[in-house]
Order: sequence, then structure tokens, then C-alpha cells
Amino acid sequence: MKYYAVIVAGGSGLRMQTEIPKQFLILNGKPVIMHTISAFSASPQKPEILVVLNEQHFGLWENLCREHFFSINHHLVAGGNTRFYSVKAALDLIEEEAVIAIHDAVRPLISTQLISEAYDLALQKGNAVVAVPSKDSVRLKALDGTSKNLNRSEVFLVQTPQTFKSAIIKKAYLQLYNEHFTDDASVVEGWGEKINLLAGDPDNFKITFPVDLRVAELILNDKSR
Repeated sequence: MKYYAVIVAGGSGLRMQTEIPKQFLILNGKPVIMHTISAFSASPQKPEILVVLNEQHFGLWENLCREHFFSINHHLVAGGNTRFYSVKAALDLIEEEAVIAIHDAVRPLISTQLISEAYDLALQKGNAVVAVPSKDSVRLKALDGTSKNLNRSEVFLVQTPQTFKSAIIKKAYLQLYNEHFTDDASVVEGWGEKINLLAGDPDNFKITFPVDLRVAELILNDKSR
């Protein structure tokens, strides 16, 4: 079976309060996205890696690769106006039967073990979506401003990778874009597929705010001891 990893790196640095997109910020000596690509490259499945970037950032990325002597083989894909169209652009390049993991570039602490487990479950059941249980109480807000309690044990916070057999994910992305498609799982669910959850990792968080980068540095330093 052929394996692919689609690394989605179209974000900006707005919430990080930086001019540089967050996937290019330095984490323990190299850009965030390089940690992410390295994790997939080290996984047992050895996927072919597609990196989806804003085309305006191609030059910046190529310069960073030279500066950091980054030589892991990967293919650049020009992203679209939304995450939906960015992922679709990568999927359109995959023509063979495969298992495809789609991952946020700014989740650099993903483990090779979790990547491998996601590929294995998707190969077995068609899809695998990494998620962690909510630690906090959760309420559902109504239109009138009131809310009701939800059973916390039934609520999971979705991460990436979200992994699918190519036949499933490519068909799902034939749908017209819908603003309710917040991730790949919602696209596939909109196509009529049931989603299989895989136990995630609290360390596999998304770097969104400045404090997230500092926490990631602490975790990496702790693991290197």
C-alpha cells in the first residue's frame, strides 16, 4: 500500500502577533514545519510528503531549507483560499490507491507512533481521526444565549492527523465547499461516512499563540534529556 502525508501550512502569524507565518517560526533551532515533516518522514510507513503552502511563501520556504540544510524529500503544492481548497489541491495530485494522512503543519510534536497508528486504523477501517477527551466541562449555547450541559465523557477535541483511504477522501472532496466543513473529518462525514476516533496525545497541540511556542520548546527540551 502507498502512503501519503499532506502537510497543510497555509496559516498566517496574526494570532502569534508576528509578521512571519507561524509554521516558519523557529522552534528549538529550526522552523516549526520542519519538526512536523521530520516526524512523518521517520514513521514506519515512509509516506510521500506533500507540503501545501501559500504560493507566495515558496521562496521563503526554499531559503529556509537551504539555511537549515533541510533535505527531507517533499513536494510543494500551492494552497487555495481556504483549508478545504488547499487540501483538495493536494488530493488532486494523488491518483493511485493509497492511505492519506492530512496534518496541520503547526502541530510539530506529533509522534511517529501516533502517525503509524493512524495509518494502520485507516487502512483497516477506512478512516482514523485523532482526538483527545475534553478535560473541562462543556456547554452547548443556544441562539437565545442560554446553554445546556453536555456529557463530558462523550465530547472529544479533534486533532490531526486525520487519515483516510484515498477512495473515501477524494470522493468526499468532490462536494461543493460548505462553511461547516471545519476539517477533513467533517467533509468526509458530510459525504455520509462514519468517523473512527483514535486516542490522541495532549502534546500534539496546535501552535496558535506565543505561549504555545514556549510550551512546545519546554516539551522538546524535556524529551531530549
